[in-house]
Amino acid sequence: MVIPPPIKPDRVTKFLKPYVLKMHFTNKFVSAQVIHAPTATVASAASSQEKTLRPNIGSTRDVAAAAKIGKILGERLLQKEIPAVSVFFKREQRYHGKVKAVIDSLREAGVKLV
Repeated sequence: MVIPPPIKPDRVTKFLKPYVLKMHFTNKFVSAQVIHAPTATVASAASSQEKTLRPNIGSTRDVAAAAKIGKILGERLLQKEIPAVSVFFKREQRYHGKVKAVIDSLREAGVKLV
């Protein structure tokens, strides 16, 4: 007699936190993207490398640029009807400086953080 394996329920994060914000900072640029975790696809992204944003940003690597990237990303998320995201911090990232600027400007744009 063969015993079938137990049926596992879907992961809780699939339903509670499907959209994850990931940020990347280099010495020259700031980029942030929101990933749909169940399908592993990029839902929306913004970067200071985009040619349409460079004239408006000024410096592409400071805290002000990070705030503008967060504001633009928040507007793009609301256009795609994504009301809330969860934040993924890398090991070395703290809620300070550029990271804080991106997250605060997302909140000001109207995106909720879970």
